[in-house]
Amino acid sequence: MMKDENFENKMETNERKVWESFKLVIISFLGNKKNPNYKFIVEQKIKNFKILGCSMSLKVHFLDSHLDYFPENLGAVSEEQGEIFHQDIKEMERRYQGKWNVSMIADYCWMLQRDNPCKV
Repeated sequence: MMKDENFENKMETNERKVWESFKLVIISFLGNKKNPNYKFIVEQKIKNFKILGCSMSLKVHFLDSHLDYFPENLGAVSEEQGEIFHQDIKEMERRYQGKWNVSMIADYCWMLQRDNPCKV
């Protein structure tokens, strides 16, 4: 999809902005080297999604709230580590019944500390 010109040609202006910012996050933040402008890039992506009326999922909110804690080589994180994160977030969504609140993030951080006392 990223290289399909027809895909982009069928988009409205705001949709294209979202798509471009999404691709920029993939290239500049989720790869093996984090762009020095990564905060601005992620903020633009979230802003563009909001213009389309998209609300942030718990995963995106956590990403946005903890940008500084992601390693410089984020792309080198193993699939196993990524799967553990998704399982943890799924459990948090189940526990809080899909409703976000401030306690949710604190609960997740304490869960990480409890399960990995030497790593956090």
